[in-house]
Amino acid sequence: MLAHLHVKNLALIEEIEVEFGPGLNILTGETGAGKSILLGSMQLILGSKISRSMIRENASYALVELLFEVENPKAGQALRELDILPEEGQVLLSRKIMDGRSINKINGETCTVSQMKAAASCLLDIHGQHEHQSLLYPEKQLEILDAYGKERILPEKEKVKAAYQEYRKCIKALKDLDMDEEQRNREKAFLEFEIQEIESARLTAGEDEELEKLYRKLSNGKKIVEALQTVHGLTGYDGENGAGEIIGSALRELSRVTEYDPDLEGMESSLQEIDALVNDFNREISSYLDELTFDDETFFETEQRLDLINGLKAKYGQQIEGILAYQQKQQQKLENLLKFEENFLEAKENLAKAEKCLEKASQDLSKIRQEYSRQLTEQVIEGLRDLNFLDVNFDIQFQRKSSYTEKGFDEVEYVISTNPGETLKPLGKIVSGGELSRIMLALKAILADRDQIETLIFDEIDTGISGRTAQKVSEKMAVIGRHHQVLCITHLPQIAAMADTHFEIEKHLKDSETITEIHPLYGDDCLRELARLLGGAEITTAVLENAREMKELAEEYKSKKLK
Repeated sequence: MLAHLHVKNLALIEEIEVEFGPGLNILTGETGAGKSILLGSMQLILGSKISRSMIRENASYALVELLFEVENPKAGQALRELDILPEEGQVLLSRKIMDGRSINKINGETCTVSQMKAAASCLLDIHGQHEHQSLLYPEKQLEILDAYGKERILPEKEKVKAAYQEYRKCIKALKDLDMDEEQRNREKAFLEFEIQEIESARLTAGEDEELEKLYRKLSNGKKIVEALQTVHGLTGYDGENGAGEIIGSALRELSRVTEYDPDLEGMESSLQEIDALVNDFNREISSYLDELTFDDETFFETEQRLDLINGLKAKYGQQIEGILAYQQKQQQKLENLLKFEENFLEAKENLAKAEKCLEKASQDLSKIRQEYSRQLTEQVIEGLRDLNFLDVNFDIQFQRKSSYTEKGFDEVEYVISTNPGETLKPLGKIVSGGELSRIMLALKAILADRDQIETLIFDEIDTGISGRTAQKVSEKMAVIGRHHQVLCITHLPQIAAMADTHFEIEKHLKDSETITEIHPLYGDDCLRELARLLGGAEITTAVLENAREMKELAEEYKSKKLK
């Protein structure tokens, strides 16, 4: 359950900390006191978009922290599947908002918004003021049914999704083959041209690199010859300045004195090796020059070959290996064209098999959905009767879509009759806003029981209801509060009277600034708030007595009916 809420610098909230209790937590306050801001802070944890305007004026950041005590095994397992391990049975979700960006953390570790949302969805469910309108859309109705029976429906939906993807793949493969004879002939001629152009070049891997080396050598032949001739002279024995002649003279001078000093023998030996190396090097250059040829024909052929290869690179690939791979791909396309009839028949057969598989998977999914729809229908009718729909009839009708989707072919519609003798009609044609909110309340209670979501948050679920219906809704909320933690923002005294813990949200001035605060109510303070809800601005003794009686009746109901 949600044990602790900490909000700082968010809109009108300077800083608040709230300790929520188990059961039914009621939040009341004057219109504009900031109830929606409090709910919005929790929705931020569920991934709501953020903006700089959310941050309190003159503050550099806003902070929302929710501390949950994870008691339900299913919730704990869902968190573990997200690699989130409760610490001492607790999970702390926090979101710090700074100038349009946010830092999100789970148990102190930074995470993404999607990870935060996934974790929060395991722990709480928020029903806002306008969410019940989504119940009018078939997509939402199907989503609720699938959530109700997800233990069996979800695996079947995965099968349908996989079959649908294969089906779409087969449709594309057949479409790619769908061309007339003239198109095939044009494609065939084009492929043959490209393949022949590459084949005729007789490319070999690495050939371009060798040719580029040769081209650089041939195009710089004059520079190479001039440089080698200079090096040959500088290292030779023909001139006085040649390295070979100079080293030879040095060797002769050293040899004349070696007999007088044996320590010079090592130096003489080293100089002899240098002389031999220079001599070998000089001969090697001479031999290289003798064999070096730069004929124009070789240069022209090399240049032409490189131009051919570079032209193919520009059309078919940056490397020779890429050109050859492209040739193989085009060759396969050509072979497919030559076997067009065979491939077309095979593609049609594959599509028929894929469609048959998808049809079977969709039928299996639809069958399971219809099983769960009957169970859900019974529970909805029971729940609606608890919410003062005395002669209600409800059903989930199935229709088949004109085409397959990755969710199957089912289209569902919730239909209802709220008066005896009336025919079943779609929700949008028969129910009011208050009735729609009660239907959503019944569905939320059913889904929460199945998922064992510990914390349910309702924002003004009482919209459009009063009198006996309001009393029934309050009793339903009390029942839900026996199995879940419920946080409910309300204006109705009947619902507020059922509170296990009652909080007041109020707005006031502090140092010339408007701030929103929240605090728990006990005893007479609780009665005064009930009286305000009952009587408006002026709280008389009679109104207070009425509030006391309402609270006593609520406590009596909880003690006798909810044991």
